[in-house]
Amino acid sequence: MGKAVKIQIVKIGDSQGVFIPKTLLEQSGITSEVEIEVQGNHFIIHPVKQVRRGWEQAFIEMAEKGDDILLDDINTTEWDETEWQW
Repeated sequence: MGKAVKIQIVKIGDSQGVFIPKTLLEQSGITSEVEIEVQGNHFIIHPVKQVRRGWEQAFIEMAEKGDDILLDDINTTEWDETEWQW
């Protein structure tokens, strides 16, 4: 664990908060959105997990390798082949 830094709680509008020094942010690697949770008398701050990060590139690579086909057998029936009337 790194060196602790003492920071004052300040009024921010109707709330209170702290300003996180740039050096601490750089050390943490956090660059944008965070989640904050409380555990006992501690705040835990961590970056928001980016859901589906990298999926687009992965799909492109799969298509290039021809690895983007359905794995399930396609079993069509007469119902699937019939043209519907609306």
